[in-house]
Amino acid sequence: MTENKKGTTAVLLLAFGGADSIDNVEPFIKNVLKGRPVRPETIEAAKERYRRIGGRSPLLQITLEQAEKLEAELNATQDGNFKVYVGMRHWDPYIKDTLKKIKDDGIEDVIAVIMAPHTTRASTGGYNIAVDEALEELGGGVKLRYVDDWHTNHFFIEALYEKIGEILGVLPVDSEDFVTIFTAHSLPVKMLENDPYVDKLKESIREILKRIPLNSRLAFQSKGGGAMEWIGPDAVDVIKEAKSADKKGVLLVPLGFVSDHVETLYDIDVLMGEACEEVGIDYARAGSLNTSAKFIELLCDVVLAKVNVS
Repeated sequence: MTENKKGTTAVLLLAFGGADSIDNVEPFIKNVLKGRPVRPETIEAAKERYRRIGGRSPLLQITLEQAEKLEAELNATQDGNFKVYVGMRHWDPYIKDTLKKIKDDGIEDVIAVIMAPHTTRASTGGYNIAVDEALEELGGGVKLRYVDDWHTNHFFIEALYEKIGEILGVLPVDSEDFVTIFTAHSLPVKMLENDPYVDKLKESIREILKRIPLNSRLAFQSKGGGAMEWIGPDAVDVIKEAKSADKKGVLLVPLGFVSDHVETLYDIDVLMGEACEEVGIDYARAGSLNTSAKFIELLCDVVLAKVNVS
């Protein structure tokens, strides 16, 4: 018999997931591709990326720490009666298993936070599908609501501003001699018809530039393979353009990612770092938000806002 926790609100942090060991890279990739054929060389390339970042993704551990800090922050407020859970799209703990645990814990009210600032049908719609499928499998008993957009929330902008400020002094060049490259995950062009993904990214950048004037570019990373066209410009190409324009350095800012994982630790730190070294340009990378105090404030703010309007 489960404890009746009516009156408690569950907060569900939704993240992509990542392999927790080299051995689990192959099943993780197959989960992401949903059973589509995957070539052996694709698996080997993915394993090499994981080897270069220490053999595992830190995403789950970081998200669990975010959940712990958020729960403490929420329960310190006057509205505090919260329990925070973590669900992953493509690895354990899976979204469906976490929602089952919430129901088994006797909690009926769930507020879901997709841990990506620029939510759109194209960029994060897979989370909605996974949640809908899980709720249908549960057969009811859980009321779930998503938090509203937070890509221009002042706490999010302040958290990014703080991370940028921390790293500016690392670049051994004057501000007019470097380019700040805000990076986000590339997506297929055909997915983005009438989708506000790129507009939301630009809105975030505009808010940041109100606080700190930067010579900046929006660029994209981590595009997939195949013959389809992906949105650009590619971040590596922008690095090369900065060098061609006689800039002395670049500051890389992971705009579309809030936690460290393969896309930051390999695609930015390794691939873009190597690109900078190859063309002979100084570089630094703003830290990911991870468990920064401002980011936890942001999560608390958007959750309480959802509570107070419901």
